[in-house]
Amino acid sequence: MRTSTGTAGAVSRAASRPASRAALTPTRTTLTSTFAAALAVALLASGCEQAGPGAGRTAPADLGRIRLVSYDGCDDMLAGLRAAAARNVGPWGLGPPQIMYMDARADTAAPRAKTAAPEHSTTNVHEAGADEPDLVKTDGKRVIVVNRGVLRVVDAATRKVTGTLKLVDGDQNWAPADLLVSGDRALVLFSGGGGIPFGAIAKRAPGSGPRYVLVDLAGKPTVTGTLTASGSHLDARMTGSTVRIVVRSQPEIAFPDPGPDLTDAERIRRNRDVVAKAPAGAWLPAFETTDAAGRTTKGTVGCERISHPDEYTGTSMLTVYSVDLAAGAKGIAAPDPISVAADGDTVYGTASSLYVTSNPRMLWPRPVEPPVEDAPSATPATPAAPVPPVESTTPAKPAVPGPGTATPANTAQAPRDEPTPSERPAVTAEPTGTAQAPRDEPTPSEPVPVPPTATDETAPGTAAPETTPVLPPEETEIHRFDIGAPGAPRYVASGKVPGRLLNQYSLSEYEGHLRVATTSADLSDPAAGERDSSSAVYVLDARTLGKVGEVGGLGRGERIYSVRFIGPVGYVVTFRQVDPLYTLDLRDPKAPRATGELKITGYSAYLHPAGDGRLIGIGQEASERGRTLGTQVSLFDVSDPAAPRLLSRMFAKDSGSEAEWDPHAFLYWPATGAAVVPLNSWSGERPTGGALVLRIDDSSVTRTGTVTHPRPGGRGDARFAYDPGIRRSVVIGDDLWTVSDLGLKVSALDGLADRGWIPFD
Repeated sequence: MRTSTGTAGAVSRAASRPASRAALTPTRTTLTSTFAAALAVALLASGCEQAGPGAGRTAPADLGRIRLVSYDGCDDMLAGLRAAAARNVGPWGLGPPQIMYMDARADTAAPRAKTAAPEHSTTNVHEAGADEPDLVKTDGKRVIVVNRGVLRVVDAATRKVTGTLKLVDGDQNWAPADLLVSGDRALVLFSGGGGIPFGAIAKRAPGSGPRYVLVDLAGKPTVTGTLTASGSHLDARMTGSTVRIVVRSQPEIAFPDPGPDLTDAERIRRNRDVVAKAPAGAWLPAFETTDAAGRTTKGTVGCERISHPDEYTGTSMLTVYSVDLAAGAKGIAAPDPISVAADGDTVYGTASSLYVTSNPRMLWPRPVEPPVEDAPSATPATPAAPVPPVESTTPAKPAVPGPGTATPANTAQAPRDEPTPSERPAVTAEPTGTAQAPRDEPTPSEPVPVPPTATDETAPGTAAPETTPVLPPEETEIHRFDIGAPGAPRYVASGKVPGRLLNQYSLSEYEGHLRVATTSADLSDPAAGERDSSSAVYVLDARTLGKVGEVGGLGRGERIYSVRFIGPVGYVVTFRQVDPLYTLDLRDPKAPRATGELKITGYSAYLHPAGDGRLIGIGQEASERGRTLGTQVSLFDVSDPAAPRLLSRMFAKDSGSEAEWDPHAFLYWPATGAAVVPLNSWSGERPTGGALVLRIDDSSVTRTGTVTHPRPGGRGDARFAYDPGIRRSVVIGDDLWTVSDLGLKVSALDGLADRGWIPFD
């Protein structure tokens, strides 16, 4: 028997990210060609007209506002879900072979004591008032860290560990986890299958769904309750003391294996018969809570608490669980779940709204075809120092030279093994071994023809008439919930826009409107790739999610690499071979417009506001043909929306930073202009990791030093000892705390002198 787990597979988060290039690539791993081919077939089988061989074409997107309605009861729900799932079942069930991918995600911790805490930083989050899970939290008096299944509480004044709580069994310490903290309670989110609770191996099998553990921090850290949900963890947000957790689940339907001799058409027919007999319980999201005494309560989301859009696939369900940390003295109360018969992949939250979005066509965004790289030089590269970057000077002119001109001093110099602009670089047909354009997405193979299937017009086992497959439209569905009051969210509206999102920073709610930045491409011609792609920003009415205005035509032949909305202004970075930074005037929601554009080499994968018309960019420098060269930190002057300028740039050859794909890794402390960027270099004999400390003022980015953590001793050649890459940094008073998988280091914020080392024993 086969149990369908759907197309996305299980969500997994790396427990520790090694200091290798692969670990620094954005979140999702590359599919094997076999899985990619299976994925393409399944997508066409589930979302397109049944057809024989032939090139695909894209169905036009109907962007009329969609709505969410409740079922009339369990019978109505079951009939609707069965019918929708039957239309989307394929020869593998409700999806292709299970595919694992990594996910990574991360705000403020509530004050603990009545006495004033030292000034301190908080998690770098998207929106104020919407805390995001991360692996470290601080209230200025404590540093709370979850690492390899162990929660530790460190007193900031004495730099001593005051509490340790082992949350998973020893052989489960890989289980990825994050934290949310409110006062003296922490919620530990085990997103990658939940792990096995410490001391309870026989009670629960691993991989049965995400697990959320409530911990009392008032004295010795103690578990007071848990919540386990069926499905895979998407994300969570905390407003006040209430955490909203978004989980994606799929129907638990066992499809019999008929053997290798049946055609795909017959397999689909049999699978439809199985779906038609599946009980309501196959779709109802299940959950389980335990209290401080270990008593267990099981439940499912009631039919009356499940809604659906006008159109849906019946293959997935989104559930939002609400957990109030302030009411958790005796455990997790009823999590008050509500569900939507829809899919989801991105969560965005504000202090009053929770948005969940999905692209029905793809499980994740497709990247634009990678740029053609420069051919490697015959001269071997000169080994670079592990971390120190090349410092740039303040530019006289921000413009980037065109081909055949000399490179000005204001831009980062290409490594010595790169062709000079005056040389005609050789071009290879295949990319070289160096990493190319953003690595946050797999590159699936092009869609393949759908096998003939049985339909109402054809007898089982006979081929359907050959027609041209129609790809589902390239569009993003958006569901908004009101979370302004405690308890379960209240559904507000649904809508959709053309194209696909990059991440949550592609969304921004401002003064009653939602701004959405997407990249669109017509994939009907597989040979063309996405050379005809372009990006746009849509402005929606937050009450209805109906479109109010749009500005398009951004970065033709490119895709979005980063987005930041700051009040009535937007910034969009697209990239293929050069990086256009677009500035957008969004003051008039009905008539948004692009006001300025800056073209420079490389790209920014994350944009951070620095006040006074300044914008910080973290990303990769690249050659003029788009070959990535190493981490760059840029300072932009955006005070004149019509003429954005590059003021200064820091470049570290052959390196990458977790901050490129996870903004929680970036620290900016405006009080002193300090910025901390985790940096891993692979230019020497082995990868090395540390934290690059910068000073960013009104006109320049300068390097002030590097923090590294002690390496553990080990057998064999010390050159190959594990390198503890630094992942996070926190400011408390005049101390800089850095976090790796091996421990916490305390350094002087001014000068970086060592002040303490707290190992994770």
